[in-house]
Amino acid sequence: MQNNEMVIRCLHCGTKNRIPKARLHDRPLCGKCGAVLDEMLIRCLHCGTKNRMPENRLSDKPICGRCGVLLVVTSEQGRPVDVTDGTFNREVLSSTGFVLVDCWAPWCGPCKMAAPILEELAAKYAGGVRVAKLNVDENPLTASRYDIRSIPAMLFFKDGALVNTLVGLLPKEQLEQHLIAIMKTNN
Repeated sequence: MQNNEMVIRCLHCGTKNRIPKARLHDRPLCGKCGAVLDEMLIRCLHCGTKNRMPENRLSDKPICGRCGVLLVVTSEQGRPVDVTDGTFNREVLSSTGFVLVDCWAPWCGPCKMAAPILEELAAKYAGGVRVAKLNVDENPLTASRYDIRSIPAMLFFKDGALVNTLVGLLPKEQLEQHLIAIMKTNN
């Protein structure tokens, strides 16, 4: 193979096609079945469905054909969102899909240790799970509604309903296992 060529496998028939790099922007076709070779498969983080998407449409905010969740997320979507007593209903209870609420306080050492873990999970599962942060000192109504007595506490919601609560600092792997289990069993 020459340096100015690429091998692209057809998503339809599996044939390997040798394409000159200069022709990649011309929407090359498979030599066997004639399918366009600029398509890619994107797995939905919410329902797991594989979606076929032309590369040139990634900026059009594509959604999953099965569940309608965004397939390509921006960096803003991959960050935890702050919620308050006033915004909790809108941001968590009215939200479709999965929401992980971190109940924390600024003076709590384990809460500070959990923050980077939650940021990683928010980025990794952006589009499939929304991560929210609730400062229990500033929002006592919501904290008392969910009987938060120890922090950090993680509240797992699906379609606005509380499905699980974890209390204490957990390793990232263990927290991620709980998140995946809830996504699988409550799908």
